[in-house]
Amino acid sequence: MSKPVLRLFAAVLTTLIIVVGVTAFDHLPSSVRAQIDSERSALAATPNQVHAAQDAIAREVQSEPALFNGIPASQQWSGRFQQASNALQSARGDIDDLTRLEKQGHRSDQQRAQALLSHERSLRTSALNQATAIQTEAAHWIEREHHLPAEVQQMEQSYQAIHSFDLAPLTATVEKAETDWPEKKADLASRLSPVTGIVAQSDSVWQSTAGARRQAESGNVSGLDLGGLLTASDELKASAATLPQKSDELKSLTGQLYDSWDKVLVDMETRGIGRDRAYDQKVRTVRTHLGATTSEERWVDVTPATYDAMRNDLGMAIEHKPAGKYDSEAEHVAQPAGFAYMAPPSQGSNQYGYWDHRDGGQSFWVFYGQYALMRDLLFNHSYRPLPRDEYEEYRTWHGRGQTYYGRDFEAGGNVPKYGSNGTATQERYSGSTYSHNGGFRDSPYASKSGSFRDSPYASRSDSGRTFGSNKPSGEPHVAPPARHYTPAPRSAPRSFGGGRRFGGRR
Repeated sequence: MSKPVLRLFAAVLTTLIIVVGVTAFDHLPSSVRAQIDSERSALAATPNQVHAAQDAIAREVQSEPALFNGIPASQQWSGRFQQASNALQSARGDIDDLTRLEKQGHRSDQQRAQALLSHERSLRTSALNQATAIQTEAAHWIEREHHLPAEVQQMEQSYQAIHSFDLAPLTATVEKAETDWPEKKADLASRLSPVTGIVAQSDSVWQSTAGARRQAESGNVSGLDLGGLLTASDELKASAATLPQKSDELKSLTGQLYDSWDKVLVDMETRGIGRDRAYDQKVRTVRTHLGATTSEERWVDVTPATYDAMRNDLGMAIEHKPAGKYDSEAEHVAQPAGFAYMAPPSQGSNQYGYWDHRDGGQSFWVFYGQYALMRDLLFNHSYRPLPRDEYEEYRTWHGRGQTYYGRDFEAGGNVPKYGSNGTATQERYSGSTYSHNGGFRDSPYASKSGSFRDSPYASRSDSGRTFGSNKPSGEPHVAPPARHYTPAPRSAPRSFGGGRRFGGRR
């Protein structure tokens, strides 16, 4: 054989050896194959365990018809065993797929094999857990059957607890709220009815089981509807626990009608870069209850999407809940803080303030003195009496469900007055982290002095500012250097006084 032929033969042989070697190693890792074997064995044993549990339950139900026929949950056991059987059938399909991968699969199929293993294991364990849970439930009912005198005693305790609960305070609270907020009368009545109905339903259960309770106490269970008696016991026990809970919930809900609150976005900050970038908002919650105002501020972490969605809403009320509404009815469309408390000009006034008519026919909104703290918190201590035409524009936008950013007529009327780009906001929040970090630095708008800066109705802490600076407007503006701000701990909000106090830390 010539040398060229020998060399060709050697090359072919080497290639075959390499191909065979690669093929021999290109299969699922041994650890995965071991898991498949383990699950295959476990699945083979599980149907017998489920069937054994089902047979045991069938015997117990057949031997205790007086007990289990009166228990609603027992009527569902057959369906739950069928669900377990269906789960095992699906698990067998996963094992069949794993067996094919075990024989024909490659190392690249490892991820799919792990997913199939996880799914099969979940189905198998859920089927077994279902069967075990049914056995536990049946044993629980049988155990209670053996202690009927104690069950009767528990029923009496539950019934007495229900009747000793005083519903008079709740009823009085709801009736007062119905008078104070007539538009909520029907809703409150529909919420009170189920609570008071608990007592009537408990009376019905108690009376209907009188004979069964006497028979159980005597120890004679012949012909006794054991399941019905135990189910009635559970109903009374649940009612005894539910009554005070439902009463407290309705009291709390009724109390919400007497509160108004606003969540004002008072600062924003982004920190870090890339994947480590964090987005923070500082929210001031201003709550007024029967004329007394309290407030708290806290920094909160938000998602980039939330931050971007509110990027233009600095100084705005991003949520508002008026008195006479439940918290669940709060408005979530951003609006200039404080505008929601103004009355329509045709109404003239409300509990918060009134329209003051000036010479020349102009009207301006004035807050009553008792709401000065609320006003200052909402307007960040820089309130100027608001003209009627501005409020009318706000009502139009608000009625359409749109955010109103206003117009600064002193700056030409083509620039916003509220929100992150608003001239009023840039003045009110010139000391914010947002401002110090350059948030207002590129604003094309200049600060304008308000026509009512010296008005007795304006916030007294006001002073002329240029945007992004704490200096008076007469001084040249020098942008403060950017600084890194460490937000207050999320778990420790700052609170601002109660009633008419403000500014002190608790």
